[in-house]
Amino acid sequence: MDADEGGRSPGERKVMGRFPQPSGTRGSLKWIQRAVNGRWPSLDEPILASISGAKSIAWVSPREHDDFAEYRDIAFLEKLGVSELAAGLQTFWPSRGPQWDALGRTDNGALLLVEAKAHIAEMCSSGTGAGEVSRARITARLEEVATALGARPNRAAWTEFFYQLANRIAHLHFLRRNGAPAWLVLVNFLNDREMGGPTTSEAWRAAYDVAFHVMGLGKRHALTPYIIEVFPVVAAAP
Repeated sequence: MDADEGGRSPGERKVMGRFPQPSGTRGSLKWIQRAVNGRWPSLDEPILASISGAKSIAWVSPREHDDFAEYRDIAFLEKLGVSELAAGLQTFWPSRGPQWDALGRTDNGALLLVEAKAHIAEMCSSGTGAGEVSRARITARLEEVATALGARPNRAAWTEFFYQLANRIAHLHFLRRNGAPAWLVLVNFLNDREMGGPTTSEAWRAAYDVAFHVMGLGKRHALTPYIIEVFPVVAAAP
């Protein structure tokens, strides 16, 4: 999900990087709200298993008592307790950066940045809609990240293809480069029949293989250890 790429109108956007959401009725908005607030083991347990020494997660968004709000820009850093990186983020990326579907911290300090999907078509985000000046900055940053990760020179432009995934990876790169123990968690729900979503993790992994190939990324790169894929089954939802 993404506020800019997902079609919310400007009138629905809120100031200061906090974006209250309705109670989700379908798709990834519905399921990530339920998974976080219902403390689904199928969400928490595979994340904890992927982070050495982590035993519990404190989810800070989207929480029901906080209007299911999602966060972006400096506000997401504040929610994660790393507001000291605010000046660096403003230099790194223009305003209206990624709006995170969920944010959390583990008991040993790992920072969790969540992007949630219920069906594969959600991965095919449109390119950046930024204006000329912001687009130039975004392009430069994505080129820097692609080069740092060893992406193929003949890759598709990250500003145009799988841009949503690319900008999430770029923010993971920013946090890691600045010493923050961040992980990008790709939450891929299974069995969402209403949305025609995948029923197996293999289907999701195949879709990501295609995306990463188009982006010119190999099977392993410098950020691979910090990208976690989880596959909660919505049929098991309470």
